[in-house]
Amino acid sequence: MSQLAEEQGESLSIIGDDLFSIVATDAAHAQRIATKLRRTGRWLEVVPGMDTVAVRFDAAHSSHETARAALLLALAAPADKPAEAPDCIRIPVRYGGSAGPDFDDVCRQLQLTGQALIALHTSREFRVDMLGFTPGFAYIGGLDEAKSVARLATPREFVAAGSVGIAAGQTGIYALPGPGGWPVIGRTSLPMFDASWNPPFRLYAGARVRFVAAAGLSS
Repeated sequence: MSQLAEEQGESLSIIGDDLFSIVATDAAHAQRIATKLRRTGRWLEVVPGMDTVAVRFDAAHSSHETARAALLLALAAPADKPAEAPDCIRIPVRYGGSAGPDFDDVCRQLQLTGQALIALHTSREFRVDMLGFTPGFAYIGGLDEAKSVARLATPREFVAAGSVGIAAGQTGIYALPGPGGWPVIGRTSLPMFDASWNPPFRLYAGARVRFVAAAGLSS
């Protein structure tokens, strides 16, 4: 077994009857591992997280030992040629007002004007780190840690689909309505979920996104 496989093996653990977990250095590394494993076509499910990758195998036809050996071989294989970068997804956002009930409070916490907060959020391209929390909820990294706010002390029982929140140096987008504790600064009209899509969610780990202010502050 190669040194790379041995190193990966040290970070490979069994976390269920049909599930392995691989430790990654960060979200981007987790996405590269996941892409590599998906291309083998062997695994039932490969899900990258912030710093791990969950890999589900067919326990009805493969033992832990056999699956582990195959996983180590796949991890030790030479890296694939990088795929062409997907198009950046532009996400229009109505900031503030009824669309962003926490917008003013976030401005106060960060000591920014409303226009300055919008400029901060729309000034660059970001990347989706992972989906989780609720189905399709996108964790999008890259916000300046110096401009970070905490989650709400008391989560809301209902947050509308398309709501855009920020917390702990990340942006979060609610693909579906439901409870949530992220300070909501705006909402997008771009659908994040459609049951007829395959997969049904617009965003995915590794997707490039850019926020665009939609007609200024909401009323």
